[in-house]
Amino acid sequence: MTGPNVEVVNLTFHGIGTPSRPLEPGEDKYWIDRDSFLAILDEVHDRMDVRLTFDDGNASDVDVALPAVAERGMEASFFVVAGRLGKPGSVDIDGLRALTAQHMNIGTHGMSHRSWRGLSDNDRRVELVDARQAIAEACGATVDTAALPLGQYDRRVLGALRALGYRVVYSSDRCRASAGAWFQPRYTVRAGDTPGSIQRSVLAARPVRERLRTRFVGMAKRWR
Repeated sequence: MTGPNVEVVNLTFHGIGTPSRPLEPGEDKYWIDRDSFLAILDEVHDRMDVRLTFDDGNASDVDVALPAVAERGMEASFFVVAGRLGKPGSVDIDGLRALTAQHMNIGTHGMSHRSWRGLSDNDRRVELVDARQAIAEACGATVDTAALPLGQYDRRVLGALRALGYRVVYSSDRCRASAGAWFQPRYTVRAGDTPGSIQRSVLAARPVRERLRTRFVGMAKRWR
């Protein structure tokens, strides 16, 4: 599943289990219990068209996700909020080093988990440059992938990411992606999801009209 035109399904997880930090408003919708997480991994672990990503840099990335992913012989990308590094409930430097030691990809999710749309030049530098450098120094590896906070973007954001040399950028547009594309839409796993719901809402073939509508929305965002 390496050809540039091969369709892939990018699954995004956030927190797993019981949160050990205060959550932002609405964030609880994206935390999943440990048993459901493990069951979903078992559902997809032998599918070559499924890729795993984890947003926000929660401590559960290392405590729960890393051993489960490694045990199943899978790989994943972890997108870290630089400003949370080492804070209670979030990944610390040792955790990042543990992820890289297991050959997981480390990417940036910005400095403070805010939208990158409409930022001043200084704030954009903090989110796209300073955060990237802080994460790279912490994990001891190159950081050249990014996940768009809150799933929000426009052509100015994408243009800045291209200019800064990011190799891959991930959104939350809930449609399939081309394996070799620079821009990678993802499906977010939500609280209450099960292997059955993922099979029905993500992995099953979608009606053509629905797929076209979703792709049109993504195109509109990229050009606004």
